[in-house]
Amino acid sequence: MKIAVSATGKSLDDQVDARLGRVQCFLIVDTETMEFHALDNASINAGGGAGIQTAQMLSEQNVKAVLTGNCGPNAFQVFNAAGIQVIVGVSGVIRTAVEQFKSGAFSQAATPNVAPHSGMKGGGGMGRGRR
Repeated sequence: MKIAVSATGKSLDDQVDARLGRVQCFLIVDTETMEFHALDNASINAGGGAGIQTAQMLSEQNVKAVLTGNCGPNAFQVFNAAGIQVIVGVSGVIRTAVEQFKSGAFSQAATPNVAPHSGMKGGGGMGRGRR
């Protein structure tokens, strides 16, 4: 089975990233052979709709499941429509997460676990240098 894992780097020994729509890259892993390749996320800098665009990109990769920390409602809806399992709350080393998935340790999410646009990084500044 081919799955996607949101990743902090391009190795199975890197960490699962909690982000989905604005993650740097995904590892596309064949769970039977553990062969993988890194897929850069073209939607990382999207002005809006990053989760939807990311879900569509992963759907085009023909993955059957996505392992990530968080998934918002818009991406969740795209995954559901494509028949892709969404596993949220995943953390730790990617290799371990994939092994846990293979052993049945994770359950498919029934609902999104974060609000829309939660992956956007809001500015914490005071605005234009004023105080």
